[in-house]
Amino acid sequence: MLAWPQHPGGESESTGYLRKLFAERIVFLDGGMGTRIQAERLQEEDFRGEILKDHPKELKGDNDLLCLTRPDLVVKIHKEYLHAGADLIETNTFNGTTISQAEYQCESLVRDLNYQAAKLAKQACQEVEAETGQRRLVAGAIGPTSRTLSVSPSVEDSSYRNVTWNELVKSYYEQVEALIAGGSDVLLVETIFDTLNAKAALFAIDGYYEDHSQEPRLPTIISATIVDQSGRTLSGQTIDAFLVSVMHARPLCVGINCALGASQMRPFFETLAKLAPVYVHVYPNAGLPNAMGGYDETPESFGESLVLYAQDHLLNMVGGCCGTFPAHIEAVHERLKGFPPRPLHVRQDSVMRLSGLEPLYLTPELGFVNVGERCNLMGSLRFKKMVEQSRWDDALEVAKEQVENGAQVLDFNFDADLIDGQLAMGRFMRSCVTEPAIARVPFMIDSSKFKVIEEGLQAVQGRCIVNSLSLKVGEEDFIFHAKL
Repeated sequence: MLAWPQHPGGESESTGYLRKLFAERIVFLDGGMGTRIQAERLQEEDFRGEILKDHPKELKGDNDLLCLTRPDLVVKIHKEYLHAGADLIETNTFNGTTISQAEYQCESLVRDLNYQAAKLAKQACQEVEAETGQRRLVAGAIGPTSRTLSVSPSVEDSSYRNVTWNELVKSYYEQVEALIAGGSDVLLVETIFDTLNAKAALFAIDGYYEDHSQEPRLPTIISATIVDQSGRTLSGQTIDAFLVSVMHARPLCVGINCALGASQMRPFFETLAKLAPVYVHVYPNAGLPNAMGGYDETPESFGESLVLYAQDHLLNMVGGCCGTFPAHIEAVHERLKGFPPRPLHVRQDSVMRLSGLEPLYLTPELGFVNVGERCNLMGSLRFKKMVEQSRWDDALEVAKEQVENGAQVLDFNFDADLIDGQLAMGRFMRSCVTEPAIARVPFMIDSSKFKVIEEGLQAVQGRCIVNSLSLKVGEEDFIFHAKL
């Protein structure tokens, strides 16, 4: 089992409890908080309360604010899901970052919002525990934000982004800090449509525990969103490539949520359940949206569709996403509570696993791996001239041709006199990841300068190889850089 032996503060008590629970039975997650809030038909004043009565922007629809303006309603909804059978409830913080709250000019409320959200969820758990005698846990919900690191909002410039890696990490760090302070038992990075955003969230979590090394580390649960029957995230990764990209974070559980109903999600979840060396979960929507944007799947049919998962021993945790109400969770709980959980898979191999949009497993059967090295200023005068002349479209064609000619990994090196390697690496990587014909293979980020390597890694959602990092800087610096 993947654990954190190197963290000075050790594991949290909730980690051990959840691991034991996952081994004993299927664990139940709650349903759609946004769906349940929408059913209340709230008005603008509900989102304003006293604290925001004079706020200049319209706030209706910013559901996270209800943790401050309608805490009674948030606790009520949490308790409904707990009474329906949920073991684990999510905080009402899907948009709880400064980046997402900026759209409502509410960035200054982010710490209070997340802190109170965790407190309210904990209150609901404690009240239901007192009634039932059964322990319940709080998952600090960390959403994808309203911006993406892997997709350019500009049709003219594929390297342009409206958010940076460091901005995302800072925003996630603030949310993580408040969710932990409020009493979360788990951190849940969810609805991941861009794996690079998720990697920023996971990096922020690591950063928090670096800064608070004596605190026991909470378990992390990671949940991807497959957007359609292509079986890919919005940023283009397959579910197996996604798994490779996030396993460095050593999650307790990985899974899929949102976008699809249980039946549409099934083939992709089977792949995940087969490959993941950790516990797995699913919380689908109540079918696909209808013409009006609503969801028609009844609690009964939703429950029956998930029975099929349980019968095949695919589940460790299950819940609901968009369109699911407490009745849906109750139906799932009643139908699945007697089924045994999926056995934990333990990897016996030491295969290197890499990923671009698709995975690459360096098994003995694979044999020789072809690394394309023509995007390297040290070895290609032609490519160097393109970079010097800012002929970026031509440079992209060099990368694309290598993949078309059989390269399984692409090497990128921008170390040269009179060229800003950090700037060039970042710009070119951000363009490459938007080209599926290039980005489908893993990348090798190659430089003798760690700042250049960092710039490349912060632009790529897959799991890369780092090349040319040297011990000449000293063992301490080498280990520090390698851990990042």
